[in-house]
Amino acid sequence: MAKIIDGKLIAGEVRARIADEAAALAKCGVVPGLAVIIVGDDAASQVYVRNKHKACAEAGFYSEVIQMPRETTENELLCKIESLAEDGKIDGILVQLPLPEHIDEKKVTAAIPPEKDVDAFHLENTGRIMTGDYRYLPCTPAGIMTMLRHEKIDVAGKECVVIGRSNIVGKPMAMMLLNENGTVTVCHSKTKNLAEVTRRADILVVAVGKAGFVTADMVKEGAVVIDVGINRGEDGKLHGDVDFEGVKDVASAITPVPGGVGPMTITTLLENTLAAAKRRAER
Repeated sequence: MAKIIDGKLIAGEVRARIADEAAALAKCGVVPGLAVIIVGDDAASQVYVRNKHKACAEAGFYSEVIQMPRETTENELLCKIESLAEDGKIDGILVQLPLPEHIDEKKVTAAIPPEKDVDAFHLENTGRIMTGDYRYLPCTPAGIMTMLRHEKIDVAGKECVVIGRSNIVGKPMAMMLLNENGTVTVCHSKTKNLAEVTRRADILVVAVGKAGFVTADMVKEGAVVIDVGINRGEDGKLHGDVDFEGVKDVASAITPVPGGVGPMTITTLLENTLAAAKRRAER
């Protein structure tokens, strides 16, 4: 039976430290500030934004949620980002994805100043990940690295397999594992003999968006399995990309869904915003 990696517990410990550091910073006259822009009324995005706003309040951060209608033009959104970029009390700017189809996501990402890009999606920040000389790290993969360190799971020399090559999770996850001296393979929809590749993994990270995609026969005995997937099933419950019940008897450690990677994503967003506020305090 695998050890369950408790993301809620780890996130709680990290957030307590963040709140302490934010309180100390506030005494010096700097309150970490995060602005989140949401365009439209996507139900899932609304939930995510509310959770971020709540997390900021609990950490002692200043938080702004800017709700813009779906009909908002690209230029209107860019102007709002520009005003937040010039706002001295805002350390981090986040635009909730997905955006309406008439808005160019790349333009929006590029409009956020790299020093306020706490999602780490700007090309400058993603490029920094390649060299290990980063300002911020993307929230979900960075949260996973925090979990691995918390559980004292050493990446160096391990066979690491990432299923999924998105710019948000898969690609930066691979680079972070490589920067920690893992031997990394990235799998995707064109990978041949996928199960043969995944069975080599000492650390398997799954981010494909398909419920129960990874089954026990695809996992090496004693592997660490990190499930990034969040899929709403017909039963109304959340399910991961990993068949948890089958894989937990093969793996040495596994993240549950919910309560695994999810809580660490917002926690890392708080960490990035705190880091930005510290830079402001030093100026």
